[in-house]
Amino acid sequence: MFSNKPFSTPLAALGPGSQPPDFMSKPREMSSYRAPSLPEARALAAHREALDVLHRALVALQRQAVGAAVEPIELGHLHDADCALVDQMLGEGEVAAQVAGASGVQAQESVFAGVWRVVYRDGGMVVRDTVEVGAFPRAVAAAARADGRLIPPLPSLRPADTINARAVLEELRERTLAWRSGDPAHVVNLSLMPLSRADGELFEQQLGHGNVRVLSRGHGNCRIASTRAAGVWRVTYFNSQDRVILDTLEVGDVPEVACAARQDLDDSAERLQEMLQWVLAT
Repeated sequence: MFSNKPFSTPLAALGPGSQPPDFMSKPREMSSYRAPSLPEARALAAHREALDVLHRALVALQRQAVGAAVEPIELGHLHDADCALVDQMLGEGEVAAQVAGASGVQAQESVFAGVWRVVYRDGGMVVRDTVEVGAFPRAVAAAARADGRLIPPLPSLRPADTINARAVLEELRERTLAWRSGDPAHVVNLSLMPLSRADGELFEQQLGHGNVRVLSRGHGNCRIASTRAAGVWRVTYFNSQDRVILDTLEVGDVPEVACAARQDLDDSAERLQEMLQWVLAT
């Protein structure tokens, strides 16, 4: 999806309270809902199993609205034509995620925010194929947690040419120890203060690269990567020329920009219901 980009200049430490919350806003280009391409209604009549999957996705969205837990919808029993129809009717949304490796997970959000196509692989072969409803695919989030570890203590010897990395890493270490699931994310902005080569090397040494990558196009082009430090994510926004406009480290659950919000799930339920009603009425 995208490469393991090393930590690079410019960098700045920006914790809550150290600068105004809107000091540097996120890209304002928002992607709007695009209805999926639908086949002729008569063609759908022969694919009742595919329609059943969509009905179950709607029920899952409705159950999410009242806080009920929902399980993934398995697609392994579908014929290729039914599976292709599910993909066609769900379309391709703004967020894609993957867990690296031959034995990993690939997830693609549909045009119905919060409805995901999630494929599991082992040795490069597909071993499980699902539709999952929720803010973010659970297996991807779990892989990031499983890959994490505590930020190790900083080396006792400080290279003479480091500038800011030690202070940022101490802040991250403190926040990761105090953070609990459900807490607001703690954001460290890496866009303003200069960072030397030695700073970058120290970040690489202490944080490293995790196995989860996420691309979100809902707020411009945003690339998200887990680190090897538990609960620490790198979140980078790019402009249309693929230049960095905001680079951060976040301590918390999966970064909010990658997740479907409660309102998104409600809107998806309404749109999916409208689509299914059109199918039944035709």
